[in-house]
Amino acid sequence: MVQTQSYGAEARGSAAQSEVIISDHVIKYPKVRQCDILIAMSQPALNKYVENLKEGGVLLLDKDMIKTVPKLEAKIFQVPATSTAEAKLKRKIYANTVMLGALTKATRIISQEAMKSTIKNSVPKEMLRENLRGFQLGLQLVEDLRAAT
Repeated sequence: MVQTQSYGAEARGSAAQSEVIISDHVIKYPKVRQCDILIAMSQPALNKYVENLKEGGVLLLDKDMIKTVPKLEAKIFQVPATSTAEAKLKRKIYANTVMLGALTKATRIISQEAMKSTIKNSVPKEMLRENLRGFQLGLQLVEDLRAAT
């Protein structure tokens, strides 16, 4: 697995990017050329990075923050991550772990237990309960989206 990120000036409210490459083979080039899965948490991020999504890929987007979705040949999950975090966890900062739950359920690229373990090892103890709850909420949101279709 290889992970790269680009924040710089973008961290102040514009589009930020983080890439993860997961492979059973040697990764020879650490940058994503075309992604299988794209998560967009803002309109600027979607606008900037949607061209990198492979045809037939998976797009998860925060439907609270994105109002215009281009026509794509992709499986699209419109996840209300921000509003769910605000309503259920009282802080929109948890929208990212809501989206991690949605990613886990929508793609099954990683097991739920592995993602929970990663969250446990990545967040401060005082925020762990809410982050794990956000993760569970994201799992349920995708379950609900699938049931509605």
